[in-house]
This record gives sequence, structure tokens and C-alpha cells, in this order.
Amino acid sequence: MSRTIRFHLDENVDPAVAVGLKRRGVDVTTTSEIGLGGSTDGEQIEFCIRDNRTIFTTDQDFLKQHVERPDHRGIAFAHQHRTGIGDAIRGLMLIWELLEPDEMAGRLEYL
Repeated sequence: MSRTIRFHLDENVDPAVAVGLKRRGVDVTTTSEIGLGGSTDGEQIEFCIRDNRTIFTTDQDFLKQHVERPDHRGIAFAHQHRTGIGDAIRGLMLIWELLEPDEMAGRLEYL
């Protein structure tokens, strides 16, 4: 199992966030890259569980997933209209630098 957090960005996140994280050496997938476009929130969570990834989203429906699926590998959430690309990258980098994957499991972090 990886010793650093690996992220998955859902389709509501600007692709520039993935680019910024990848430039900093972070392992990131996006919904479009892995062919999950149009999938349900539950399917996104299932992918993250299988691939041991923390999901980053601006979709408030994932707050419900946090309660319904306590076995998730971590959810990082930001309000869509309050968090810019740079702020999202900085927030996710803090999570990446400070937390281990097991510490993020079942956890919800607000950016």
C-alpha cells in the first residue's frame, strides 16, 4: 500500500487542479482520464476504495457519501464558488504532506 495519499478528482473539479498536483509529483487521477464520466457518486467512491485514493470534489452530494460510506478512503471537499484553483492545490498539498493514507481513511477534510 502507498505511503502517500493518492488523489482522485471528480468531474466537478477544474482539470487545472490535476495538472498543478501532477507538476508537484502527486499521484492523481481524474474522472475523465479513467472513463468514469457520468458515473454515480457511489461508483466514484467504489473506485477510490479499490484504488486506495482520496477523492477531491466540489459536489456537496459527497458529504452524504461520507455518512453513508464510512469505509471510504477519504474525501476532500471545497465549495465550488469559494475555492480557486490555487487554493485547491495548496489545500490538497497540505493534506498530501501531512497525512498518511490510513489517517485519511473515513475522514472528511474541508479546504
